[in-house]
Amino acid sequence: MLKLHTIVASTRPGRAGLSIGTWFHGIASAHKDFQAELIDLKAVNLPFFDEPHHPRLRQYMHQHTKDWSATIDAADAVVFVMPEYNHGFTAPLKNAIDYLSHEWADKPVGFVSYGGVSAGTRAVQLLKPVTTAVGLVAAGEVNIPFYAQYRQDETFTPPESFNDAANLMLGRIAKVGATLKAQRQVLVAA
Repeated sequence: MLKLHTIVASTRPGRAGLSIGTWFHGIASAHKDFQAELIDLKAVNLPFFDEPHHPRLRQYMHQHTKDWSATIDAADAVVFVMPEYNHGFTAPLKNAIDYLSHEWADKPVGFVSYGGVSAGTRAVQLLKPVTTAVGLVAAGEVNIPFYAQYRQDETFTPPESFNDAANLMLGRIAKVGATLKAQRQVLVAA
């Protein structure tokens, strides 16, 4: 069984990300291949990158970095639930990625993006080179256009086609994740 972390990337007041993340987390929790955990970057509350050493050295000075490192190190796969801001991804998400290096490597990443007509796809395309740079392996995306029409009273209830897309992506993450986990274990044993 793989440990899947669903990471909510929006931290602003009134955000839709937590409701969309909760919806996706529910689907991931029901999937037979995952032990799922929902992580909210607003609750993690990382300051802007404040470590004196490069993350590749893993010489973390601050407890918030040590905690974040342990959280991501424990994951076998991650999914970013992310809005699109001005054709890009959120600063808190970039900051959270930049804090670490080795902890991200050789794990699948999925994207659940949301927005207006573009459904957050531009943000995902900009984020892919960043995730590749830290060693994450893209394994699919779910794009949600006009998300507000499916959200009432902080609950996100999309049509069944979005649930199907989420399950399709989770199946791919499970396959890629099992292969990458086995390879990480070989590297550790070597």
